[in-house]
Amino acid sequence: MSCLLGDIVDFMHNWAPVGSAQSYDNVGLQIGRRSQEVSNALVALDLTPQIIQEAKGLGVELIVTHHPLFFKALSNLTDKTLESSMALEMAENRIALFSAHTNLDAARGGVSFELARTLGLTNIQFLSGLEESLLKLVVFVPLEFGDSVRTAAHDAGAGQIGAYSHCSFSVGGTGQFKPGSDTKPFIGSSDGQVERVHEVRIEMQVEKWNVPSVLAAIKNVHPYEEVVYDLLKLEQAHKNCGIGAIGDLSTAISLNEFLQLTAGRLGNKALRVAGHASKMIRRVAVCGGSGSDFIALAQAAGADVYVTGDVTYHRYFEVLDHLGQPTMALVDAGHYETEQMTEDLLVDKLSSNFPGVEWQKTRLRSSPVETWVLGSD
Repeated sequence: MSCLLGDIVDFMHNWAPVGSAQSYDNVGLQIGRRSQEVSNALVALDLTPQIIQEAKGLGVELIVTHHPLFFKALSNLTDKTLESSMALEMAENRIALFSAHTNLDAARGGVSFELARTLGLTNIQFLSGLEESLLKLVVFVPLEFGDSVRTAAHDAGAGQIGAYSHCSFSVGGTGQFKPGSDTKPFIGSSDGQVERVHEVRIEMQVEKWNVPSVLAAIKNVHPYEEVVYDLLKLEQAHKNCGIGAIGDLSTAISLNEFLQLTAGRLGNKALRVAGHASKMIRRVAVCGGSGSDFIALAQAAGADVYVTGDVTYHRYFEVLDHLGQPTMALVDAGHYETEQMTEDLLVDKLSSNFPGVEWQKTRLRSSPVETWVLGSD
């Protein structure tokens, strides 16, 4: 059995919308055709020459990665640079590449949620909802067409608020217009008199990235030649896309015990830490990969410890009080180490939704970084 690559792409974009990715990111289908048949696929955190060789040996048609191959545009497609040579080899061997990066970070059940589960947390929620991602759509419709327009918008994804769907508000009123000489009005005649119509004002929440498809659905069933709508900025954060994750340990343990747990479950022998070893840890905030920018969010959420990667020296001072004492423990557990569980997450998610495809996790460690410990063999 097999499926179309385009079906896999659509599923991933529904789970982790492209519009929720950071502006610097480049996610989605990077190499390949949507019409390509996929029966065997490989999942990895990164694309490396070694993983391409692994894929060729397994005979896969698709590699799914967390980190994209292309962050910047290529000036040529040759074998002279790492990115270009890998892209060339993938194309020559007809192996497609799909990447879900910061959009998968932002997804409910995504990277940070999986990190939280790996550390044994319960009651997992977003550390913060995604800001500046929501709009209120207001559309004006003749009363008798209100239900069909509302249904079309909901079917296109509008009106989702947290776990509730098909959310909207309506109020009646009177609309007025005068058709011009070159119009084809639904009510009245061209170059006719002023018309007054009983209309309903429909309001619903819509994600910024979903606006084009929702408007297209509305215009497809709306009777007016000129559809009148407003898009208003909403200040509240998105409830189904967000930053990081926060949850609880079943019982409080000391920071030293928590570090032992973290090192063991993430396979990292060298954690960089600010905090007192005896501090009791119950509330844990996490962000897979580079999460230094969210230290303040973890503090505001009441976390006892924040686990992430790529923490630079001066960021550790942000958890110190006026006496230089840490108010929250801060742990750098490594970029690769806090995201490596994404491979299992993707295999499980894709296997359950595309059982006709053989999904395999790479057997290779894709990180070029190794930890050297003094006195170790």
